[in-house]
Amino acid sequence: MLRDGATILHADLDAFYASVEQRDNPRLRGLPVIVGGGVALSCSYEARAFGVRGGMGAGQWRKLCPGAVVVSPRISAYSEASKAVFEVFDDTTPLVEGISIDEAFLDVGGLRRVSGTPIEIAARLRAAVRAKVDLPITVGVARTKFLAKVASGVGKPDGLLVVEPDEELAFLHPLPVERLWGVGPVTSRKLRDRGIDTVGQVAGLAQESLVAMLGGHWGRHLHALAHNRDPRPVTVGRRRRSIGAQHALGFAPAGKDLASIEATLFGLVDRVARRMRSAGRVGRTVVLRLRFDDSSRATRSHTLPRATSHTETIAVAASRLLAAAQPMIEQQGITLVGVAVANLDRDGAVQLRLPFNRHTGGELDAALDDVRERFGSASVTRAALLGRRAAFSPPMLPD
Repeated sequence: MLRDGATILHADLDAFYASVEQRDNPRLRGLPVIVGGGVALSCSYEARAFGVRGGMGAGQWRKLCPGAVVVSPRISAYSEASKAVFEVFDDTTPLVEGISIDEAFLDVGGLRRVSGTPIEIAARLRAAVRAKVDLPITVGVARTKFLAKVASGVGKPDGLLVVEPDEELAFLHPLPVERLWGVGPVTSRKLRDRGIDTVGQVAGLAQESLVAMLGGHWGRHLHALAHNRDPRPVTVGRRRRSIGAQHALGFAPAGKDLASIEATLFGLVDRVARRMRSAGRVGRTVVLRLRFDDSSRATRSHTLPRATSHTETIAVAASRLLAAAQPMIEQQGITLVGVAVANLDRDGAVQLRLPFNRHTGGELDAALDDVRERFGSASVTRAALLGRRAAFSPPMLPD
């Protein structure tokens, strides 16, 4: 059931990594900044003015913005900045749902008497983030989580945009279809190839037509969002339904080299399994995600007989999924590889061990985790990764 007023805030830091770099190095302010190297992990709005976007390979962004200043990522700085911003969120309302390290939903519906109207609360939040953390943040305010997120996207950079209940569809329907939550390049192309360019045009279609065009889940999902039907509340302390990691390869020859991709994948599996054990989680479904040179994506998954956080078990399943995708990779080349484990269960569930590793699997994982805890995450690595540049590991919300 929809609430009466616009009381959900979506707060989203602007160009987060790049903004932290410009904050900490005043000489970078006003300059086109790219965080990363081979792949742009983040870029300042000055770089975006040249057409640079996150995820672009170096060959592409160098052509668009040859004068860009490139800086290496600093994980600890981003983690500290995120922690400080979330302290501001928590001081604003007890109802905070973190989405990533740089964005969150906040429900301020019950604070009118003590804190004022939602727009007053949002304005104070932005001022507090600027004063305490010295970073720009955009806030969207609406009745639903979906529309609040859309509002923050439209309000960027460094803005505040409120969508009142009687203005919702007038605001939403002229927007391009890409503003619908979940519409990526593939779905966008399907819609635009049929002459469907705006959210309003999606809303004008019968749900059955969208289901026939996009499949059952996505058809119903987009039909609901196009009418701003999103009953989800802001949920505090919800545990992740999956734990994953990904690595952008950029537009490079490595995007077709299966051995190189597999080595990267194993490094991601190590990271995911370690996070699972640290969070006391086990999972049954191993998911492989690929992004191709044309920006299309593919997802493949395999469900294990039992839940596990055992590194080698997850690695074997992921490797088999990658091998099955080899023809597509050789034909198109990929720019991103990711792995996740879903169908998570609590700590203490029976763990699966592969027969060839049944005697040492858990003990080895525990020993390696202990070494990394004492000497750092880079102190132990796979032989296949020796001599390779370590993949950037972005800071994340607690698992």
